[in-house]
Amino acid sequence: MCGICGSTARDSSAAVRVINAAQVHRGPDDEGTYQDPQGRISLGARRLSIIDLAGGHQPLSNEDGTVWAILNGEIYNSPSLQARLRARGHRFNSHADTETLVHLYEDYGDDLVHALEGMFAFAIWDERRGRLLLGRDRFGQKPLFIHAGHRGLTFASELSALIRPLERSPDLNRDALDTYLVLGYVPGPETVATGIRQLPPGMLMTWDSLEDTVQMSS
Repeated sequence: MCGICGSTARDSSAAVRVINAAQVHRGPDDEGTYQDPQGRISLGARRLSIIDLAGGHQPLSNEDGTVWAILNGEIYNSPSLQARLRARGHRFNSHADTETLVHLYEDYGDDLVHALEGMFAFAIWDERRGRLLLGRDRFGQKPLFIHAGHRGLTFASELSALIRPLERSPDLNRDALDTYLVLGYVPGPETVATGIRQLPPGMLMTWDSLEDTVQMSS
């Protein structure tokens, strides 16, 4: 279990550090943050070291630092994907499945998800395009919570961590509460917090910094 987070709000590095600290129990072995040089996005990750204990520090980038990725979960077919990518000329600095995401994205863009087998929630930042890609596995085994406010898009692996840096606590989603009392859980993409939703299983979300737009696709 790991924890990832990020924000497209300006000067969001402090908020990401707060979220990262709140997810320490998800990844007690390592933590890392990244901020885009132009201040368009900040990323954070807490890591429970399982694969490539020494070389799997996150966030992780390609050779020239133009594509960055964070991952919660495991890509089961990562070894075979890395072998194919090496044959295509990609250079790897680790055996971490997060680095597999980086190089797959370089070759296939958003279509990289069709090659993945595993349980995952990830974020990929394309610095050249100024574009964020969020993805979640088809069965929704790894969570990803999203808040879209006037200051930008913020995401995290846990709802309780996501609300920590918000200017005010979100209101209770009473419809979701009614559902919880009937079913014993809140079906996604809703949550008990107004304005915070889960990325649905098998879905992608993109944020374009130039147009400040968000789009969903499968």
